Amino acid sequence: MSRRPAWWMTFLAILWPVTRWSAMATKIPVIGPVAAWLTRPLFTAPNFHVSYIPVNREITGRGSSFLPRRIIQELVERSAHRVIIKRCTCRDSDKCREYPIEGACLLLGEGTESIDTRIADHVGRDDAMAHVDKMLGLGLMPLTGRVRMDDFFWGVPNRGKMLTICFCCDCCCTILRSARYFPADVAESLVRLRGVTVTVDGEKCVRCGTCVDACFMKAITLDERTAIHDDGKCKGCGKCATVCPHGAVGISVDDTDAAAADLTARIGRYVKVD
Repeated sequence: MSRRPAWWMTFLAILWPVTRWSAMATKIPVIGPVAAWLTRPLFTAPNFHVSYIPVNREITGRGSSFLPRRIIQELVERSAHRVIIKRCTCRDSDKCREYPIEGACLLLGEGTESIDTRIADHVGRDDAMAHVDKMLGLGLMPLTGRVRMDDFFWGVPNRGKMLTICFCCDCCCTILRSARYFPADVAESLVRLRGVTVTVDGEKCVRCGTCVDACFMKAITLDERTAIHDDGKCKGCGKCATVCPHGAVGISVDDTDAAAADLTARIGRYVKVD
């Protein structure tokens, strides 16, 4: 069993802004390249390889199931063990007023068996899925994959046997607030789900800018007539489609079966859950 006392969560909440500052530091002249060199090993594959699963229920394309739940349920069913971290460090650090601090990341795999019960609840598959449904019901965006730093945060040996599933809010999430500062090769470790396409209907768009403000990668801008989506920057989280008040932004997945299979195969190269 790892040794992480209850006060460890408070310590992490105090320390957490450093994670965002380190990303921002990569853009500062002179010290930026040094900051990037120091942090790059922890935020590129095989230590960091993650994807957002779009939460919008109006996703179109082949397959009709609610994509986030489908993918996560498959991972939960395969998992050797499961824990729910008791407090979200991002929301705790920022004193979030929009979403609950209690009940945070869902961690899967044999490595989670050693996590201290003072910082995490060890749960069965049904309780894990109940937590997933609660988080998705709040509109939080699931990010899943290999996060090497979590081994240290939660006291797990670095054996590639712990999968992270975060439920991210755009007001507090470190990744959502920092990814725009990532060097190009680090940003590539945040992989868009296969077959995800975002479109803007110029007839419906009124240039309100809601989607622009919501995009954590700054992949949407406004021109004289409509919102413009930059496919090269987009990470496919689906937030833009969720928040658009006029239904002008749409999100589709070519084939949900292929998307789910591709994600689990990619993740499987870096972390084992069963």
